[in-house]
Amino acid sequence: MRQALAVLALLLCSITSALAQFSVSIGVNLPVYPQLVRVPGYPVYYAPQVNSNYFFYDGMYWVYVNDNWYASTWYNGPWELVAPDFVPLFVLRVPVRYYRRPPVYFHGWRSDAPPRWGDHWGNTWYSNHRDWDRWNRSAAPAPAPLPVYQRQYSGNRYPRVEQQMTLQTRNYRYEPRDASVQRQYQAQRAQMPAAAAPPQDRQRATSSAAQPQAARPPSSAQSRPPQTTQREAQQQAARPPSSAQSRPPQTTQREAQQQAARPPSSPQNRQTEQREAQQAAHPPGSPQGRPPGAEQRAAAPPPQAANAAAHPPRPPQAAAPPRGEPPPHAQGGEPPARGQGGESRGNGRGPQDKDNKPD
Repeated sequence: MRQALAVLALLLCSITSALAQFSVSIGVNLPVYPQLVRVPGYPVYYAPQVNSNYFFYDGMYWVYVNDNWYASTWYNGPWELVAPDFVPLFVLRVPVRYYRRPPVYFHGWRSDAPPRWGDHWGNTWYSNHRDWDRWNRSAAPAPAPLPVYQRQYSGNRYPRVEQQMTLQTRNYRYEPRDASVQRQYQAQRAQMPAAAAPPQDRQRATSSAAQPQAARPPSSAQSRPPQTTQREAQQQAARPPSSAQSRPPQTTQREAQQQAARPPSSPQNRQTEQREAQQAAHPPGSPQGRPPGAEQRAAAPPPQAANAAAHPPRPPQAAAPPRGEPPPHAQGGEPPARGQGGESRGNGRGPQDKDNKPD
């Protein structure tokens, strides 16, 4: 179990180092474009006059220094580290004799055979690349064309990193075909600054950013047909101008002159104007227009009404009968009813018959 975990950790570290693509200085400094010669029977070139293990394959330069592989799209770097699992197999298949500075452990190996990478990198690498040194030689791919345009860029004219990809896109139309080379090529292109990206990549990024914008539904103003917007413009033009716009210039000028001709108001006038403005803003009938305490006074009844409510008037009393004569209703009869003339109706007797009563 521990051995499996160690193998997995080693594999993950190798993948991470391959994808990180660190740009390093490897001590290879070529002042001019090197002479490249094809390896017989291989789609690979080597540099016989360079004191380094220097190769060219599928549109990129490959260098083996200090037991590590490095790659670049330009002949003098910058160089980026490549893990053993991602080095193209055709580069690893180059015979030992084409290594201009072979490492010590190459001694004793056959010069016409590739290095024993399985023995050097261990069983893990070999289990992932079985039969790596066997292929159909008659079906080997054709070598990529050399980027000879880079010959004119040497010494002080060697381009900076932000200029290299632009020059290569403009002068070198070849695209890598090997999967390992494509991975390395795309990784280097992704590390370029945005300003140095080739026109194809900038156009692709622009189109991808424009697609979501095009997918959005049009706004209400854009979705209106031309007839609707034209009709609204005509209606707007047919509307009467506002009161401020409808005033002739003479009226507004006259008002300005009258305003300027008014004498400065005194404090009393200012108070009067403020009172008038408040009355205009709040009419007398509104609650805001009433003075303080007006609502309480309006709700309170007048003094006469209060006294009347406290002491209601007494009902009128009937006139008392003359002395010595009981009231008619006391004799068992009904009380006399008053007629229209004010005389009592009953037994026909009135006050004048008092003396004629028999004794």
